[in-house]
Amino acid sequence: MTKNSTPAHISAKTLLPAAITGWEMFLLDQGRSPNTVKAFLSDVRLLTQFLPPDQSIGTVTTDDLNRFFEWMEKGRGIACSPKTLSRRITSVKSFFRWLHQYGTLSIDPAEKVLQRSAISPLPQVLTDDEYEAVLLAADRQRRNKKPDARPYTLAALLLNTAIKKSECLGIHINHIELGGKNGPYLFVRYASPANRYKERKIELTDDWVASYNEYLTQYQPVDQAFPWSPRRLEYLLEDIGEEAGLEKHLSFDMCRWTCALRDYQSGIEPDKIRQKLGVSKIQWRELFIKLKQLNGEMK
Repeated sequence: MTKNSTPAHISAKTLLPAAITGWEMFLLDQGRSPNTVKAFLSDVRLLTQFLPPDQSIGTVTTDDLNRFFEWMEKGRGIACSPKTLSRRITSVKSFFRWLHQYGTLSIDPAEKVLQRSAISPLPQVLTDDEYEAVLLAADRQRRNKKPDARPYTLAALLLNTAIKKSECLGIHINHIELGGKNGPYLFVRYASPANRYKERKIELTDDWVASYNEYLTQYQPVDQAFPWSPRRLEYLLEDIGEEAGLEKHLSFDMCRWTCALRDYQSGIEPDKIRQKLGVSKIQWRELFIKLKQLNGEMK
C-alpha cells in the first residue's frame, strides 16, 4: 500500500472490519500519533455493533449512517455527549472519505451526514487587573532577598506566547533565539511529522528575555528549558495565582486563552492569532467563536 491509497485487497465488497484494518495501516503510514489512530478506530468500530456483520462497505448508505448516529445518541443506552458525538461523526466521515477518495467506493455515503458541532463551555480568562496582579506577584519573586526568576519566566512566557503545556515542556534551550535578526523569538517545534503544521516562531519581549537570562544563571538548564514535571509547573502557576490573590485557578489553559483574547482586543488579525496558537483553520472556527464570546460580541 502506498501512502496515498487503499490496500489493493479492499473493494466495495469488503466487510467493515477488514476495511477498518486497512484504514489503520493508512493512518499509521501518514504519521498520525498512536493516540489519534486509537481514537479514530474506536469511533469507527462502533459501526460494527450497529450494522449487520455481513454488510459490505459498498452497501452502506447515508440513511444507515444517520440511523447509526441516532442510535448512538438515543438508543445505545450509553451516554454520548454532544462533543463525543461530534467527534465520532468526524471519524466516520474521515473513514468513508478515504474509501471514496482512493477509488474503493464510487459514492461517499458519509458526505451528506450533517456534522454536529459541540461548542464546549467558555474557558476562564484573566481580567486586566488579574493579569497585572499575576505578573507583579511573579516579578516579586525575582526581587526577593533570594531571587527566583523562574515564576516570572514561566508566567510571562505563557501570557505572551499562548503556548500549550505540552509545547512548554517540549522547549529546548536551542529553541529560544535571543539574537534573531528581527528580535528574539521562540521556535515551537514538534518531533512528529504529523504535527509539523503546528510549528511556528513567536516573538519574545525584551522584558521576558531579561528574566530568562536571570533564570538561566540561577538554574543553568542543560537541554530542556523547563526541566520539571508537568505537575510541578502546574503547582508553580497555582502558587503564583495564590500570591496574586486570584480566586480563579491559574493554569496553562487560562494563560493561553488570556493571551489570545488580549491579542484579539489589541487588533491583531484573527488569522495571525490562529497561526500563533498553532491550530488548523478547522479548529479555529470553534476557537474564534469562543474568542468573540469572551470579548462580549456573541451570546
